[in-house]
Amino acid sequence: MPSLDAILDRRERHTGPPSLIVVGLGNPGGKYAKTRHNAGFWCIDRLVKEHSVTMERRNRLALIGDCDIEGQRVVLAKPRTFVNRSGEAVSYLLARYRVTPKELLIVYDEIALPTGKIRLRVRGSAGGHNGIKSIIEALGTQDFPRLRIGVGGTPEGANQIEHVLGALSTEEQEAVDDAIERTVKLVSSLFIDGIDTTMNRFN
Repeated sequence: MPSLDAILDRRERHTGPPSLIVVGLGNPGGKYAKTRHNAGFWCIDRLVKEHSVTMERRNRLALIGDCDIEGQRVVLAKPRTFVNRSGEAVSYLLARYRVTPKELLIVYDEIALPTGKIRLRVRGSAGGHNGIKSIIEALGTQDFPRLRIGVGGTPEGANQIEHVLGALSTEEQEAVDDAIERTVKLVSSLFIDGIDTTMNRFN
């Protein structure tokens, strides 16, 4: 049984601002649940399972869960907007928890990366991703950490929108699932080793 000091310390951490808000991008609804564009949602779902989080509908803009990772308060969030309006949900989260964009980690699909590869960066442009474009426009800055999950490029002659809104093959899904497992370790590493060391380890 935890000591009284440990219980009070945990309560104090969970009443102050979170150390990190992890936002996974995706489109709401069963129609899109298994599509490449929802890789960010899959990461949040895996973190929810790993840390026994209960996601609640606290606002029309996002599903939110609260947990402790490596002794730090972390908020997990899935926007209830479509990907191209992700900025609305992220703006709400920053205002609600009174944190800056540097306390964000945006997780999303990336067609410019091979399937199953991950890339962590502290800042950057939208790179053609409408969700990131929406967040940059809403926050007025590109300076927020983001983790890209490779879902493979659009095949020659195929439509890009149909590609990102399409489902992965069994082999591709296995590669992305492995990337998501590494994401769980990556989030812990951010608190243990810092973002620079984490980038060197996982990129």
